[in-house]
Amino acid sequence: MTRQEKYRQVIDWFSATMPDAGTELQFQNPFQLLVAVILSAQCTDKRVNIVTPALFEAFPTPEVMAASEPQAVYPYIRSVSYPNAKARHLVEMARVLTERYGGQVPQTMEELLSLPGVGRKTASVMLICAFDKPAMPVDTHVFRVSNRIGLTRNSKSPEETEKILMANFPEELLPLAHHWLILHGRYVCQARRPLCGQCGLSGCCDYFKQGK
Repeated sequence: MTRQEKYRQVIDWFSATMPDAGTELQFQNPFQLLVAVILSAQCTDKRVNIVTPALFEAFPTPEVMAASEPQAVYPYIRSVSYPNAKARHLVEMARVLTERYGGQVPQTMEELLSLPGVGRKTASVMLICAFDKPAMPVDTHVFRVSNRIGLTRNSKSPEETEKILMANFPEELLPLAHHWLILHGRYVCQARRPLCGQCGLSGCCDYFKQGK
């Protein structure tokens, strides 16, 4: 099977089974999404969605958060991973948004990467989820699933995976493709015990064919 044929099978299957895939984070505007994505690093979306309603009520805008201190944010996010560092990043991010961008979340990779607490994956999530721009965020799920299926072959880094996926998925499908892979990794192609018997991609999956 050629790489093009494999991608076509993957696209066809996900299009049929997961046509409306999207982020599981709950948000109402780009600022809220940015806060939620920063909190989601090494933390589940379920946990983030538990803490953000009260957090957004207390800090509804970048300006309000920028005028606070990390110790004021901490109680709202204490149950997420690394709450001290994330509280500091959120306040610093809000201050940069307010001072440099007029309280508006920027819409380019370069500008997003200038924000405290924002790495390439977070910036890519913002591009596809908030601004409908082409990007391919690569987290542990996307990295693992892509290698297992054979969309990438022994990719050594998230950056390498990102380049390969962006080169092979049609640009207009990139937002969907990211969510296809991440949700498949969370619920089917799990790290320790992949549920291959429940997966409709076994016919084109390198991992399944190798009997691992």
